[in-house]
Amino acid sequence: MRNNLSASSRVDAAEASSELECLPYSVQHDNEGMCLLVKMGPHRILLDCGLEDISSLAKGLTKSLPADLVLISHAHPDHARGLLALHKAFPKLPIYGSEVTSKLLPLNWLDEDAEEISKFCHALPLRSPVELQDGLVAELFPAGHLPGAVAILLTYTTQQRTYKLLYTGDFFLSNSRLVEGLRLEELRGLDLDVLIIEGSYGTSRHPHRRNQENQLAERINRAIADHCSVILPTPALGLGQELLMLLRSHHHFTGRDLDIWVDGAVATGCDAYLELLPHLPPSVQNFARHQPLFWDERVRPRVRRLQSEHRPTVGKSPCIVLTDSTSDLGEHCQLDTGPWLILLPEKIDIKVNKEYLAPTTVESYLLAQHSDGPGTTQLIHNLRPQHVIFVHGSPAYLADLTSLEELQNRYHVHSPAADTLVELPIGDTFLQPAAPETNYEGELTELGTVITITLADVITADPRWRQFADTGLIEARWQGEELVLRGLSQRELLNQNSDRYTWTDVDCCGTCRHQRGQRCWNPASPLYNFKVTLEGYCPAFEGLNDSQ
Repeated sequence: MRNNLSASSRVDAAEASSELECLPYSVQHDNEGMCLLVKMGPHRILLDCGLEDISSLAKGLTKSLPADLVLISHAHPDHARGLLALHKAFPKLPIYGSEVTSKLLPLNWLDEDAEEISKFCHALPLRSPVELQDGLVAELFPAGHLPGAVAILLTYTTQQRTYKLLYTGDFFLSNSRLVEGLRLEELRGLDLDVLIIEGSYGTSRHPHRRNQENQLAERINRAIADHCSVILPTPALGLGQELLMLLRSHHHFTGRDLDIWVDGAVATGCDAYLELLPHLPPSVQNFARHQPLFWDERVRPRVRRLQSEHRPTVGKSPCIVLTDSTSDLGEHCQLDTGPWLILLPEKIDIKVNKEYLAPTTVESYLLAQHSDGPGTTQLIHNLRPQHVIFVHGSPAYLADLTSLEELQNRYHVHSPAADTLVELPIGDTFLQPAAPETNYEGELTELGTVITITLADVITADPRWRQFADTGLIEARWQGEELVLRGLSQRELLNQNSDRYTWTDVDCCGTCRHQRGQRCWNPASPLYNFKVTLEGYCPAFEGLNDSQ
């Protein structure tokens, strides 16, 4: 993907301002963290610091500090783990984030003084512009994903014009159990010049979150019914608490004589959430008025903190364990316990030791914490910036996004590698990007009733090819004038007792009354007039049987 304008655009760009630049120190391609240096005129703003090693920030310093200020989108390690080292190396460098983020940051350094860590992050209010330097204003908007997570709007004003840049951090449009989603209506009409946006899920389409939750709860329920214990390794902050609230409030588990054990840093994260209760959604606060949010041994299912004295009995009867993503699962799957189902979250790299004393089954589940492809493009189309910079995702997923014609035809699209300077000329006339430079080609051979499709090396060399159709079977279907190929998983083959092509209990495009000819015809939908997959979903879904 290009990071520079085409030759024809440079003529116009020469007359445009070059007040904006972005230098990525790290773009979270493979868990190396997020860290971006944005230049707006004379101002140098560091967006997030998820680097484990901050030495790159000090290389070639022409000033005493690597930036004028630091803005943190949220408290997850891949965005914040380098902050303590940064603060110690440059104690005069101001660091800002939301109030909730300042309270959650200490969870990244559990052996340090939590109060001192909270002090080095200066809390900024939400939805209130704050002038941090002369001519530079920052405004924070809740971004979903995690309590305290924000999208950061930077406004730089000169005598000639005003420049606006928005950094989404990690964002999620949908509401989850403990966090309200990003509100598009708060960001519309910003007249944005540059959007720096995450692309964690690429162009993937996800079922509605309610369906994701129901599928996970159903799988856990079946395991318990089969006298199997369930263990869910999870990051300490965010997903672990979401899972716990799902288990507490889902109808499959309400009132069940069942123990839910919470271990290690996940339990510490739960304690941190309890301190944030006034900042959580009203529905959560209302829940907490009637019963404890997490720790409760009276109401079934019982939620209990896993202590060392409990370990000898855990797993001897069916139970659920939430534990750290880095913990040794063999401590639970012992010889004298029953069988275990290990459930791993998709798109989160969790290593598990497969040598256990007790019988185990390892499966994955989807409980998305980031917006999917349609959500990503929906946000972009609502903001209509001149430049879109994709970060935070595997290079393959980001390439999928940057190659979308609906983006290429409207915006200047960038997907920079680390240490690649992105110049962002802003002109009064919208500069259309050139057509995509790379087309993947193949060859189709027809011999009698056998048709062979040969794919280009760039496709088969992609690491995703190893997971594509590991059963050896594919599904082929027409989508408009295009033929779509999709690998069939082992789970789908096992579930083929029912018709795979009907989703009677799923709110998806296949059951939406606005889907005709595999295209969306609902003007209220962000997918309007686009081709859709039958398992796709949008917020404007209306079922086939809904009242007309």
